[in-house]
Amino acid sequence: MPGSTATTSPWFRRFHPADTAPARLVLFPHAGGTATYFFDWAAELSPYADVLAVQYPGRQNRYHEPVVDSVAELADGIHRALLPWADRPLTLFGHSMGAAVCFEVARRFAAGGGPAPVRLFVSGSRAPSRPREEAVHKMSDEELLGRVAALGGTDQRVLDDPELRALVLPSLRADHAAIETYRCGPDAVVPQPITALTGDADPRASLEEVQDWAGHTTGGFEMRVFPGGHFYLAEQRRAVLDVLVEHLEG
Repeated sequence: MPGSTATTSPWFRRFHPADTAPARLVLFPHAGGTATYFFDWAAELSPYADVLAVQYPGRQNRYHEPVVDSVAELADGIHRALLPWADRPLTLFGHSMGAAVCFEVARRFAAGGGPAPVRLFVSGSRAPSRPREEAVHKMSDEELLGRVAALGGTDQRVLDDPELRALVLPSLRADHAAIETYRCGPDAVVPQPITALTGDADPRASLEEVQDWAGHTTGGFEMRVFPGGHFYLAEQRRAVLDVLVEHLEG
């Protein structure tokens, strides 16, 4: 069990502690997402791993903190906060923007910052060396919210309520700025294997763009394709959890 530094970190929500589990699984949400997106996941995976759901600044219990609009800055903070939790094998899973953040966290571990994670799962994300020139974060509020609604993954009741929209807009804009300004060369690699998961109809990441994650690891690569769009993991939740359980049991 880690010390008090880990247990009080604002970077993680530990919804279903599993003190005796042999491994730890760290879940990184999408742009505009929160740790509670993975609340049910943590319950189902707790027999296999102690689950930490990442909470980015500027939302929920961190609402009064300034938002962060840099993938590198997010990765720096998460890596430092994760070090006390590295007393068991770590697996990292990130969806969409979360995939880039968890990749950068793994790079920081590889650079000598603590025990390396055993595997990365990157979901709904083109390879980091395949950026697109986009500026959603510079759109008007209504345009930005329209883009978010079209992709799914955000409770429509939040988008329909003016007060709730005002609460989530700063984090949505900051997260889109973070991923849209993120750049990574094709020579950036991590030593652990990478499993890429994607929807076969994801408008944000073609199968070719996802396949290019293979060039960012020296530890082996596999790709799992599921029916669905950018938030295929909502419809295919059971199948995705089975992939994670298969890894954690192995």
